[in-house]
Amino acid sequence: MIQSLSTALVPLVAESGGATHAAGPIRTALVVALLAVGTFFLIVGTVGLLRLPNVYNRMHATTKSTTLGAASIALGGFVFYGPGGDGLMALVTVLFLFLTAPTGAHMISRAAQRLGIVFEEEATWPVEPPESGAESASDDAGSDDAAPSDD
Repeated sequence: MIQSLSTALVPLVAESGGATHAAGPIRTALVVALLAVGTFFLIVGTVGLLRLPNVYNRMHATTKSTTLGAASIALGGFVFYGPGGDGLMALVTVLFLFLTAPTGAHMISRAAQRLGIVFEEEATWPVEPPESGAESASDDAGSDDAAPSDD
């Protein structure tokens, strides 16, 4: 019963014995590497979007890293599917990303500038207070340029 149900629902998988594309170990490793690189860049872009202080920095993080991440994943699709059909669509996706992402970032930047959002030259981050007690005392004792005592 389950065998016939799966054959009816997924005929391509049933006809090919479970695999829809034959891929050798090098091709599979390349696809996995491109997917891993793409996922890494997408996560970095997301962290940058959440952590950076203003619209210009966030725009930079999301435009650069997510374009590389999505392009790597699309190139993984190209390697998996080959040069025709879906693989060609993956290459067109990469081309579309590389043409539209800089244009979109430029438009966001101009809109932010026209709204009067000031570009900050330096990002300031919260400074953690120094730890008290033994650590600062040991640092002062070991330094060569400490002022001589009056004892």
